[in-house]
Order: sequence, then structure tokens, then C-alpha cells
Amino acid sequence: MRKLERLLADAEARRARRIVTVGAAGSHHVLATGIWARERGFEVEAVLVPQRRTAHVVENLRADLGAGVRVLPAFSYAHAAVRILGRICLGSYYIPVGGSSLLGTLAYVDAARELASQVRSGNLPEPDVVVVALGSGGTAAGLAAGFALEAMKTRILAVTVSEPAWWIARRVRSLAKAALKHEAKRLRVRVPETRLLVDAGYLGAGYGQCTDAGERAFSIGAEVGLTLDLTYTAKAFAAALDVADKGDATDVLYWHTLSSAPIERWLESAPAESALDPELRGLLLNP
Repeated sequence: MRKLERLLADAEARRARRIVTVGAAGSHHVLATGIWARERGFEVEAVLVPQRRTAHVVENLRADLGAGVRVLPAFSYAHAAVRILGRICLGSYYIPVGGSSLLGTLAYVDAARELASQVRSGNLPEPDVVVVALGSGGTAAGLAAGFALEAMKTRILAVTVSEPAWWIARRVRSLAKAALKHEAKRLRVRVPETRLLVDAGYLGAGYGQCTDAGERAFSIGAEVGLTLDLTYTAKAFAAALDVADKGDATDVLYWHTLSSAPIERWLESAPAESALDPELRGLLLNP
């Protein structure tokens, strides 16, 4: 939502009429883009790549269709790039995977500044570490850059949930550097390596693959009313629990990135899984 606030405003300023974005079959970003861009009058197209089938993934894909998103299936991210290029050539406003462009990243610089303001107001202690899921990189990068700009001691623990892990690690640091350069102007501010830590130890067998630690965190979250998903947030919450258990940090803040808002409204008008076009069913891989 934070990223889309900036990105859709930019699309409006450029007088775009159509948004094209990309993600896996059950992408939360794609669904959010579809819902909010359509409400602001845009046509929305989403290039989707296959993802392992779970009830959650199927529900999000169906909700995309119910929200009026035109889904363009792709066999891989390489194939997706070709399809995206074709749509951009026709005048679409492009939002990258996860909304993690520089503009999207700056939305989480705003978020870091909000947290810094809350700390200064005495609403909470300054966190020793903020734990967040690392998918496309914009969230963790923006928070890291924002904390540096606000001269906070807070470290970011970015928990890798997507692949390739080495590229994601490079991407998040590159986005943090770009955000700092954009915001700091002539100030010499940087994000030290020790302030932006990337941990791929919770990824498991790969993107969308469940882990024992994630399932345990999922159950603990449910006990306290926290809605998690096994692809992204459960893995990050597992890392937060481990950091707290080890006692390496006094104040640990888990930054939640999954909406728990009901999506029944869009599912009501969506086709059942059995009624999906064969190309769309092909996006759902067997577990």
C-alpha cells in the first residue's frame, strides 16, 4: 500500500491509463495493485509466472480476476520480461515486481521516518533490530535508508524469501544506496553493512516452499491473532522469534507486510479454480 501510494500518483501525473505489473501467480503485490489501481480508474494487466499451488495462491489468483485484472501468463521471468516490454511499448505504466522501484522504495523511507517520529515522541523504544521479509527488496531497502537518514541505531534484518538469494541481496543494497542518494542530496550518509543484514537461512528449499520454522511461526502467530502466510511473513516472523529468543537484541520489532483485509468481495465475482482457463491453471504448480 505504501509503495502504491507513490506509484499510482506518479502514473496519474504521467496521464497513464493502463498499469502493467508482474509477479508470481499468488502475488500479494499484484492483487493490491489490481484493487487500488482499478479503483483509481486504471486498466490493470499483470504478467504472472508459475507458483506452487496452495489454497492461498489460488485465492489470490482468483481475486485478481474478480478485481478485473487482465492476467497474461508467462512461463518464466525471462518470458515475462518479453511480455512486459510489449505492453510498455503500447503505453502502459510499468510497476516492477513488488513495486520495488526507487519510487516504491522511497515509500518505506517515509515509513522509517514515521517510526523515528514515534520513537522521539516516546510511543516505543528505539528498536535494536527490525525484522522484515525480503522479497523484491524495496521495503527493507527503504527502511534501512530511512533509519540512516534519521541517525537511528536500528539494524535491519532482511529475511530472504525469494530467489535467487544472491541477486536479492545485491538488489536490496543497491536500492538502499539509491534511496539514500536521492534523499540525502549533498549529505554523506550511508548504510553500513552491519546495519543492513540479509539472512537467507529461512528460505528453505526455495520461494513458496514451506519450512518447519515457518509453520511453527505461523501457528504462534495464529495464537496471538497475527495472520501470516507461509511464503513470506511466516519465515520473517520465525527469524524475529529466534532473534528474541537468543537475546542478542533487547528491543525487536517485527515489521508485518501481509494484509489481513478480507477479499471475499472480489472472490464473489471470480471464476472457480475448475473454471479457470487452461493457461491460468498452468500457473499453479503441483506442491
